[in-house]
Amino acid sequence: MSLAFIFPGQGSQAIGMGVDLATAFAPAREVFQEVDDALGQKLFALMRDGPEGDLTLTENAQPALMAVSLAVTRVLEREFGLGVDKAAFVAGHSLGEYSALAAAGAISLADTARLLKLRGQAMQRAVPVGEGAMASLIGPKTDVALAEAAAAAGAEVGVCVVANDNNQGNVVISGAKAAVDRAVEKAKELGARAIPLNVSAPFHCPLMQPAADEMAQALAAATIVSPRAPLVANVTARPVHDPEEIRRLLVEQVTGRVRWRESIAWLAEAGGVTRFAEAGAGKVLSGMVKRIAPDAEATPLNAPADLEAFAKSL
Repeated sequence: MSLAFIFPGQGSQAIGMGVDLATAFAPAREVFQEVDDALGQKLFALMRDGPEGDLTLTENAQPALMAVSLAVTRVLEREFGLGVDKAAFVAGHSLGEYSALAAAGAISLADTARLLKLRGQAMQRAVPVGEGAMASLIGPKTDVALAEAAAAAGAEVGVCVVANDNNQGNVVISGAKAAVDRAVEKAKELGARAIPLNVSAPFHCPLMQPAADEMAQALAAATIVSPRAPLVANVTARPVHDPEEIRRLLVEQVTGRVRWRESIAWLAEAGGVTRFAEAGAGKVLSGMVKRIAPDAEATPLNAPADLEAFAKSL
């Protein structure tokens, strides 16, 4: 069996996430305290008690989701002797890429928390609220070709690109609001359903270039070492372990497409991965894996019982 750890992105956050882990395991409590200390805020209290509106703010949701993911992997390592180095690869969806790198020891937990806080703030600053939009195109006919055709129609009136290629039947477009609205109409003509996403900014599109510039400066100053397991990068859907290449790809990722479908397909086929462990809040990625690589096993890990069962199964 070849194992890959995968790490969720924004949208998986929920009030109460991580609380069961903190109650059951000291290593999880340590992670949440380290993140609080690094940020100088009571982020875990926000995760536990809300309000939900504050947790969903990009600058809070990103480090919070990372904290839950790292709590999972630290508990697995300290309590069950199952480190990330037991995996053949790691991968993360958008901000989850930072979680993957932290779990694999490429970036310290404190630096990752601070980078994600800045990333969330920079993304929010890049485009005034209301000027950008994202929409999920779904349905059995929905693929990258359909989404690109819809985005091309939108691009006639403004920036509009494919932002997330999640899986067959689920592709996200992003850009200027008028352009995304036009793309949504075209997508419906082509046979897809379209759901506007409740996001505060148009992620993974060229409008995020100011945020990419901010992250380039921050990442240039950050210490990054080779991960203990290779990272399959969002923007290339191929493994990377060189620290300088990781740094460059994290900058590109801010404006670039999240090639999740291609990443999972590569892991299952060329990478030989037969089991995916989703470390963190929710189970969105496990559902995607089952649609992309139906012969592989996908296991969400976010409750104490999940971790115990997973460790026993290996």
